[in-house]
Amino acid sequence: MAEPAGLKAHTLAICAADLAKLLLQWQDYLRYEKNLSPHTLRAYCGDLTHFITFLAGHFDDPPSLSALSDAKIRDFRAWLSRKAMDGASNASRARSLSGVKNFLGWLDKQGIAHNAAIGGVRTPKRAHKLPRPLHESQAMDIINSADLLPQEDWIAARDRALFTLLYGCGLRIDEALSLDIRDMPRGDVIRVTGKGSKQREIPVIEIVDKTLAHYLQRRPFEHTPSAPLFIGQRGKRLNQGVAQKSMRNLRIILGLPETATPHALRHSFATHLLQNGANLREIQELLGHVSLSTTQRYTEINATELMRIYKAAHPRA
Repeated sequence: MAEPAGLKAHTLAICAADLAKLLLQWQDYLRYEKNLSPHTLRAYCGDLTHFITFLAGHFDDPPSLSALSDAKIRDFRAWLSRKAMDGASNASRARSLSGVKNFLGWLDKQGIAHNAAIGGVRTPKRAHKLPRPLHESQAMDIINSADLLPQEDWIAARDRALFTLLYGCGLRIDEALSLDIRDMPRGDVIRVTGKGSKQREIPVIEIVDKTLAHYLQRRPFEHTPSAPLFIGQRGKRLNQGVAQKSMRNLRIILGLPETATPHALRHSFATHLLQNGANLREIQELLGHVSLSTTQRYTEINATELMRIYKAAHPRA
């Protein structure tokens, strides 16, 4: 049997047959019905892999549907404690518990099995973390210097176009890398497919348009509408890890902090818009946030920055 894209063969091999079959059905539900992003699907499958592996040792038997249905609060707590002992943070354990709850909730909704204990398991408290944007000058340094490191001209143009797009339009890295040539900006907007396959339109400023056009003129591979917009050296869709490595190399050269990542350009886009007068609802639409509370984090960044400036400048501070 071919190894599934999300759940690994060794995970299914340590399960009883009934549970392995349901895990694959749940994975298909997440992929095709819920339209989860590859990143989220990978995270959920990883959470179940760790949980199933733990249960295999905890129960001394291959985990089955019956064993999962009968699992007690102490079993879930023992699993979370093991993750903590392995160095997992509260945020990591909270996300893992969410993945397990998703699977158990799906079993319940399908009328397959019900676990009464999972509702009593407390989610570890997450630390309140703010997004860490770059200063405007740092963001511009990245854009202006992105083409300095690669040896090939077209790769240099690609990196600059990608980082300019992330900062100029506030895209998630996976949203940018999933674009095809047919998704190039039309007029002054670009249409992006975000989480849950929801589409949104984002205004495109001149610098984004120019750097994308400059990159396309230099890329050596096919320009068919269905071809990936951002490609690697072999002409395949650019891997997220390659983009992150390019940013790491660049921030070392520029002396930027470790928080200077591709995703920090998205945070910077939102923060700088807010600082320049955009309202939260507008930023929410541009970022593709479902909840306004997610966007409200950027008001805390703005207030923190104002307080820093105040304390640095006020003679009595």
